[in-house]
Amino acid sequence: MTELRCRKTEAMEGDAGEQDRQNQPELQTESKVFFGCLAAVACGMLYAGYLSTYHDRKFWFSTRQELEREITFQAGSGLYYYYYKRMLAAPSFERGFYELMIDNRTVAGQTINAVERLSLYPELITSYIYRVTGSQDFVEPIYFYVGTVFGLQAVYVTALFVCSWVLSGTWVAGMLAVAWYVINRPDTTKVDHAIPLRDNWALPYFSCQVAALTGFLSNNISSATEMFCYLTMSATTFIFLLVWEHSHYVLFIQGLCLFLLDSFDLVPSRKMADIHKVYLSSLFLAYLFQFQNPTLLSSPLLSLLIGSVLARYFQVELAFAIMVMCVVSFMEYPCHSVTCFLVCIMSFNGSGFFSVSDFITNFLLCQESFQRPRQDLFLRLTQASVLPFYFLVLTVCLLSTLQTIYRRLSGKPMKTNIRLEDGRIGEQPEVIYHVFHTVFFGGLALLFDGMKYIWTPYVCMFTAFGVCSPDLWMTVFKWLKLKSIHPVVLSLILSTAVPTIIGFSLWREYSPRVLAELSDLQEFYDPDTVELISWIRSHAPVAAVFAGSPQMLGTVKLCSGSAVTSLPLYSDVNLLRRTEDTYQVYAMRSAEDIYKILTSQKTNYVIIEESICNELSFSKACRIKDLLDITNGHIVYDKGEMYSFSKHGRFCQEIKLNYSPYTNYFTRVFWNRSYHVYKVNSVISFQY
Repeated sequence: MTELRCRKTEAMEGDAGEQDRQNQPELQTESKVFFGCLAAVACGMLYAGYLSTYHDRKFWFSTRQELEREITFQAGSGLYYYYYKRMLAAPSFERGFYELMIDNRTVAGQTINAVERLSLYPELITSYIYRVTGSQDFVEPIYFYVGTVFGLQAVYVTALFVCSWVLSGTWVAGMLAVAWYVINRPDTTKVDHAIPLRDNWALPYFSCQVAALTGFLSNNISSATEMFCYLTMSATTFIFLLVWEHSHYVLFIQGLCLFLLDSFDLVPSRKMADIHKVYLSSLFLAYLFQFQNPTLLSSPLLSLLIGSVLARYFQVELAFAIMVMCVVSFMEYPCHSVTCFLVCIMSFNGSGFFSVSDFITNFLLCQESFQRPRQDLFLRLTQASVLPFYFLVLTVCLLSTLQTIYRRLSGKPMKTNIRLEDGRIGEQPEVIYHVFHTVFFGGLALLFDGMKYIWTPYVCMFTAFGVCSPDLWMTVFKWLKLKSIHPVVLSLILSTAVPTIIGFSLWREYSPRVLAELSDLQEFYDPDTVELISWIRSHAPVAAVFAGSPQMLGTVKLCSGSAVTSLPLYSDVNLLRRTEDTYQVYAMRSAEDIYKILTSQKTNYVIIEESICNELSFSKACRIKDLLDITNGHIVYDKGEMYSFSKHGRFCQEIKLNYSPYTNYFTRVFWNRSYHVYKVNSVISFQY
């Protein structure tokens, strides 16, 4: 009996020891996930705090008056904050929402649905949260608004952290991705100078969607994790479509990346069907919430999805089906978005900007976002050590992906459980997706400077994943057929040593600069604009209508609430036509012509800006007055040089001389170094 008990005890101890050995890896995994999540959240919170401190130091935000704070919203972005203030001033949320849907207090002579036209759901949701949480008792509205945007930027970098972590298997990659993102902040975000812009609200959701898609494409995840990624992807795709009018173009590029994965059978059909459901359901919901926006019906994303479905059901060539759907879509629903129009122009007119004389086309193509990126972008990325390692990682992953595609075309199956010893980083579906993602968006970033804000953050993330991934180094050693040192051991060493060296060098070089940014008090003060807005508030009638440049009208609308003739919105052709008419004050037109244009828009006051009237630029063809001269036929070419000629002088210069016939139609009521404000006379006085 005693021996039997001893044997039972030994057996029980053996089982317990075996169970402990099985539980030990689970505990290690759980602790790794816990500390990784803690690091991700900490990086996001630190970045939000950094943005808040930097913003306060740059604009002296906490010491400014309300008017001076609002003027810091540059590039016309303050218009969005105006609607946030208007929602808070409404007697109830429902009443404010209704007034925005039938808004007749913004554009003179027009009633617009501001929620649809300007994608105001961020302001609606933020104002609602501000109301229901009772935040008015302890925080000012402008701080709550700015803090919400900074909070979303924290979500942005956290999602980049998670994405790099999922790809590489180590959260060290996430920390390196965030470090590179912060160091290259001038090329990764526009939140520094234009907080309310739509992309500052939308891109954090896109980052979360990409992170969820990365996890969803992975082969080594549980069913519960896959469902979580699917739900996250569904929610963030819908929100991304809802808050930014150009989001469906970004998703179209993403859809092309997934289309390539599907074409080469690199992802299970079940997962691709689920992704199609996410896109279609999100488009449908966004279409409803955006008041049946016809742009979504003519979007290339919808054409891509329908073409893919038709190809699957009718067994036709996928590319042919997509081409047919694109043609039908654009014939049925003409291009409602100026961005779509620009894509067509750039596709068929790559030789030069000014082969057409249409002002809107040339004006939009001259925007900085549509210019080619300058060389200093690549210089900054190289100095921060991102670009050299990016090319290394991209080269290895791309070549390995091409090997995988070749094997699939040869009829060989893909391995679902890839080991480190295999050295096949290009057989991981999530890695293949990111290769296509960075190549497609990188190609667009080489053409349009504005695309760098979508491409550069993922350059930081993708590069951090590569240098921290043992699979990448193992793939290289497989190609080199390394035998002197065990390749697995060396790949593990390099995946730790290389990011450590990079991180140390970045800390040594850039941490003093970042700390200096937080300690230095910068001076941003625009006294001329403050003086102008103060005059409008105190002297202009409440019902007055102002004309001027779109950026200036955005500031006028925000700070005074006066009606304006146009808005800084470049996706609406009708508003752009009104902008063209208003800009005629900088053209060579007669006083009578300008008077007729302004009175047709019910203008009471016109603001003339010295910076536009006397603009000096190396690119003469992109100055507002040159674009107008081209459109009006006032350009003469002589020996390759461009000259302006007309029987009338330039209106913005002639009117300052204060002589007839200009004084017959206009009366100067305010001026300083930067602005001249003229009242449009209701009764013409003929004085000579």
